[in-house]
Amino acid sequence: MAEISWPWQYNFPPFFTIQPHSETRSKQLEAWQQLISEYLKVTKQSTVDIRETQNSPLFNNASINRKLSSESLLTILEDMAKAGKAAPVDKSKNVWEVYWHSLDEWGNMIYSWASCNGLNNSVCTLFELREGDNTVGEEFHGLDMNILVKALKTLEVKGKCELMEFDESQGVKFF
Repeated sequence: MAEISWPWQYNFPPFFTIQPHSETRSKQLEAWQQLISEYLKVTKQSTVDIRETQNSPLFNNASINRKLSSESLLTILEDMAKAGKAAPVDKSKNVWEVYWHSLDEWGNMIYSWASCNGLNNSVCTLFELREGDNTVGEEFHGLDMNILVKALKTLEVKGKCELMEFDESQGVKFF
């Protein structure tokens, strides 16, 4: 696994408590968002389960004996959702998808790859996009299937592709 470069705040105990002063709080939320996004990107994860955070080194710095509370994490994730960088998966808001790129950015990356590879007016399976040999060097290779579909839907709305179902698989036709 790639190494995480922890920001200085990670070893600063107050970082693990949401700050009341609005300017400080704003900077703190931004720092947490960057850290969460970077951590998930490096570890190739796309969801956070608030109920399991106490076990994650991301939210639990044992060296300074500090943990981020579930309530604090919910505050951070809700702030990320306002910026289009996260969305709750369940009604109880325990599980969240986190996007280290916005869905639009993911969609544009995939469309750019498809165009560069001459795939306009042809069909690709979602399996090929996620796990195919042609996408190995791409940042979207191995992307969570739900996030991949949502990113493609942003392209579909713009008329750049059409999602399709055939047999037991899903595909996409790029325009």
